[in-house]
Amino acid sequence: MDQKIAPLSAEDILRVEKHRQWVQSFFDARGASYGTVQDKLDLIGAILNSNSIGAEETWKLQSLGIVFGDALAQELGLIWVAIDDEYGRDPALSVRGTSILSFPLTSISKRIERGEAVDVFRLFEAACHTIEDLKHRNKSH
Repeated sequence: MDQKIAPLSAEDILRVEKHRQWVQSFFDARGASYGTVQDKLDLIGAILNSNSIGAEETWKLQSLGIVFGDALAQELGLIWVAIDDEYGRDPALSVRGTSILSFPLTSISKRIERGEAVDVFRLFEAACHTIEDLKHRNKSH
């Protein structure tokens, strides 16, 4: 099956928003902010460092991935889209006017599930570098 890219549907938006709300509620009692890229990465890092999410808690780990994606979108001007393929329908990030896609939903969960330690700041830096490199290569074609 081919990949189909579409704007987020109302159902997709609700799904993504539930993930965001879980992460935000995790630290609402502490007055954590969600406005800046740094705020988002700090929240993810604090949750990961608390060791309160097990490797089998995929939904919660994917919630961190959505917030990670929000940080990428904010930093790089990406837009959320929905991808339909043989695996189902999932949110992804798109570079406007290109075929470049990023899948932050599982960017943290797949690493944790493999038993890897995740440094969200290094992961963010690497993702930004990769996307910027792809954007540059896309312009030169």
